[in-house]
Amino acid sequence: MCGIMGYIGERQAVPVLLDGLRRLEYRGYDSAGVAVMNGGAIAVRKAAGKLARLAEIVEGAPLVGVVGIGHTRWATHGHPSDENAHPHADCRGRIVVIHNGIIENFLALKEDLVARGHRFRSDTDTEVLAHLIEDTYEGDLPAAVARACAAARGAYALVVLCADEHDKIVAVRMISPLIVGLGRGETWLASDIPALLPYTRDVIVIEDGEMAVITRSGASISRLGGAAVSRAPMRVTWDADAAEKGGYAHFMLKEIHEQPRALQETLMGRLPGERDVALDGVALAPEAARALEKVWLLACGTAYHAGLVGRRLLERLARIPAEPDLASEFRYRDPLAGARHLAVAISQSGETADTIAAAREARARGARTLAIANVVGSTLAREADDVLYTRAGPEIAVCSTKAYLAQLVALALLALHLGRQRGVLGGAQAAELIRGLRALPAHARAALDLEARVIEVAERIREVEDVFFIGRGLDYPVAMEGSLKFKEISYVHSEALAAGELKHGTLALITPGVIVVALATQPEVLDKLVSNIQQVRARGAEVIGLATTATAPALGPHVDTLLAVPPAAPLLAPVLSVIPLQLLAYHVARLRGNDVDQPRNLAKSVTVE
Repeated sequence: MCGIMGYIGERQAVPVLLDGLRRLEYRGYDSAGVAVMNGGAIAVRKAAGKLARLAEIVEGAPLVGVVGIGHTRWATHGHPSDENAHPHADCRGRIVVIHNGIIENFLALKEDLVARGHRFRSDTDTEVLAHLIEDTYEGDLPAAVARACAAARGAYALVVLCADEHDKIVAVRMISPLIVGLGRGETWLASDIPALLPYTRDVIVIEDGEMAVITRSGASISRLGGAAVSRAPMRVTWDADAAEKGGYAHFMLKEIHEQPRALQETLMGRLPGERDVALDGVALAPEAARALEKVWLLACGTAYHAGLVGRRLLERLARIPAEPDLASEFRYRDPLAGARHLAVAISQSGETADTIAAAREARARGARTLAIANVVGSTLAREADDVLYTRAGPEIAVCSTKAYLAQLVALALLALHLGRQRGVLGGAQAAELIRGLRALPAHARAALDLEARVIEVAERIREVEDVFFIGRGLDYPVAMEGSLKFKEISYVHSEALAAGELKHGTLALITPGVIVVALATQPEVLDKLVSNIQQVRARGAEVIGLATTATAPALGPHVDTLLAVPPAAPLLAPVLSVIPLQLLAYHVARLRGNDVDQPRNLAKSVTVE
């Protein structure tokens, strides 16, 4: 997820671009850059770091021109650096591009372009687009852009300037958002509405598979390589704060609704066939994978809950012992990590102090380290032997949602990969799971449709004082994550239990008025869980049941309220079942009047012990 801004009109472009990028900095903040048309040439300024550094550079070396594009980056390929910052240019500097998204086949395209004499200056997938356009440019920029898009495979938004066609900006949307803002004698382009609100309220949303040619008089839109599209502008009535949140009341809710896209981007390019997984950044050879004797899963908080799911996935699919450990405990217990061990360190930010320290401890004892992180170039990612990036995009709310789902999918990909490398996962089973992974973004969108039902439940239980989350098998770590979300922002006492442990003490706390959320997505333990539900109902608890549509018929008669997510393979069900729990925590917190995005006493990245 990156921020894109463009302008063509009569004003000086740079102030408009920088203002728009400031309003989009929540979409990415590891580097930034601008390109401005100046006579018959394009001038570029870019730098790693926050937008303020770019502003200082532009102030010291001003750019003059009324046509320009700008970008604030959240890295997916290539660590944050001046060279990897956008915009990127072709060999002659006559064609300049900015890009939000992922080009899946960029390595193959780059190898071909290099073989034909193109010179690359960065490690990004984006630069491939500039050279592809250069390669076929014959005086018609939209046509050359269309040809480049036909060769590139992925999900992206692309914006292009060409020094030979100084009166236009060409943009293409393939999944990643693009919005055109309309004015009198001037037109804007952005990846999100907040950047446009100081200038116009009249916007046109570019749809997937469309190209927009933007001039001072507006935008002409067409299907890529096809017919023209006629679309009336819409009038934006949101205020600036609401627009930054995409019209949602809080960033947390926005990020919950962004989860289908986060899943899609985490999977992008990693399922090239029907039976195997391709993990960019993971160089573990098959012989090394076969020699592994143990996997450690090191993490804190929500990432630790992802690790608990990862244990089941690794043991089931890769047939290798896996031990999740709280990073804050691992380093102090003289762990028996060794040379035939893999230490998987999981952190959204890649800067969690305890997780970094635990990974260092494992490596010092001879283990190979693999980071699962969301931030390219973070400390954890730099220090690990292998890195699997989650591509969830910036997460603003303290309460993690989309980063957690992306971690679950990353762990599933890793388990599949190791299972195939070790020769213990059959092709048919791998193919079934890969089909399930590909279906997850659509199923996640369907799970979000439960929100209206969840709001009804939240309104009924908003004054509750005690909530217990129970589950068995893979439902237990999801219960732990649901309980954490609930207490994190609602400030209500909440506990998670392996359901079979109720009778070993906690039943003493189950009294009339207590809420029990029972997860039942795992068919092999469903009968056992129903018995546990009967135990709490006999003591007056109200039970909210969470199932898949496959397990719902068996669960429904035993609960007071039933929520059912779409069917999924039991190993993948945790990706979907947590979504209603996130929504429940959010809406109870909202109804209680709490600060959802910044809960008391908590910080987004815990960079101290």
